[in-house]
Amino acid sequence: MKKFSIFFTVLILLTSSVFALELDLSVDEEIRKNYNPSQLELDVLPPLPGVPASIPQKINSNPQIQSNTKAMPDNTTPPVTLPVGETSSKVGRVQKTLPKNNLVSENFTSIKIKKGTKFKVVSKTKISSWANEGARMSFVSVAPVYQRYITIPQGTVFKAVVIDAHPPQGVGNGGLIVIKADQMLYKGSAYYINAKITKAGEKNIFFNNIKGKRGYLKGIINSTQPGSRFYKKAMQSTSKLAQNKWTLIFTPFTAVAGVVVYGVNIIGSPIFAMFSKGESITIPVGTQYEIKLLDDVYIY
Repeated sequence: MKKFSIFFTVLILLTSSVFALELDLSVDEEIRKNYNPSQLELDVLPPLPGVPASIPQKINSNPQIQSNTKAMPDNTTPPVTLPVGETSSKVGRVQKTLPKNNLVSENFTSIKIKKGTKFKVVSKTKISSWANEGARMSFVSVAPVYQRYITIPQGTVFKAVVIDAHPPQGVGNGGLIVIKADQMLYKGSAYYINAKITKAGEKNIFFNNIKGKRGYLKGIINSTQPGSRFYKKAMQSTSKLAQNKWTLIFTPFTAVAGVVVYGVNIIGSPIFAMFSKGESITIPVGTQYEIKLLDDVYIY
């Protein structure tokens, strides 16, 4: 067995050279004879920065290679450093602030009427709490208004719209009119305004609500009238019954009935007054109003 192992090992070592690969290096020599690798690198690859290009002194005489090869002039020298371009310090971010344009703000091209300015006007339209929402009305100023660089003369027309209105309602609620002034006519041009009514007649208007008088308290008083009338009749009947000795025995019943009915009427009057209504509103033509600007107005 030992001899067989030695024989097998020697056989493997002798036959291993048969499976070896033999590289043929003559191909590389043939390529170098027909082509110039240095010249091809200069023609195809760009020059490296900071490294001067070198031109081989000898070019292969093969005509096929010479026709495909471009020689660089001797006085050509690549730049030592690359040109410096513009860089951004905010790479990957979007600039949210747009560049300013040449448009001029309206503050510089117009005259401003400041908010809070008040105009005294008279109405040219009759209005009531029965008006429809969206109804239009107009006013005329009765006095000039002076501002910086501008004067709003007397006779300037203002337009308004009814934005809310309703007739008298239950629980003693009176009628309502809400008016918004939205236009001013100045020198033939209409300007949008945002204004409210602060006075109607001699009455100050709060929150732009022109309200009719509430009728709840009046309704409480009116609801006690039936009980009061019943009580008076009961007392009259009691007085008549007391004059006759045969009917004197019935006087407590009439007196108690009158008191009970009147007392129930007084106690229930707040509930009965819930069915009462307030007063309606009717504002005639020629009523004086006061209009107050809520925003600045720009006149061009």
